[in-house]
Amino acid sequence: MNEAPEHEPQWVDTGISVLLRAGVIASMTVVIAGLILTFVNHPHYISSKTALGDLTDARAEYPHRVLDVAAQIREGHGQALVMLGLLTLIATPVARVAFSVIAFALEGDRLYVVITSVVLVLLLVSFTLGAAG
Repeated sequence: MNEAPEHEPQWVDTGISVLLRAGVIASMTVVIAGLILTFVNHPHYISSKTALGDLTDARAEYPHRVLDVAAQIREGHGQALVMLGLLTLIATPVARVAFSVIAFALEGDRLYVVITSVVLVLLLVSFTLGAAG
């Protein structure tokens, strides 16, 4: 007689859902705040195609390290706030993997704790190595 597969407890599904939704909402809120701050600090971006082109130029220097983003946010740069929102969006699925490690540990599923921990370490190493380049 085949047993039905065990399903994740309801709290895990709910926790993951809340985590992902909160991450996306927080990210979008920060991006929108950054855009508003950018246009408040630089109203000529609205009326000047040249200035707006400079803002969106792919060759322009944008903060790409967390410390640079934090420093530019303290200086009131809206573009850095947008970058923080994007970093928050990138961090959301990583937080989901970390949540899964905890959930598997609480459920006593050692195999999945190990597998998910390896995935988490690989994600963190790839971000670290990517930031170094």
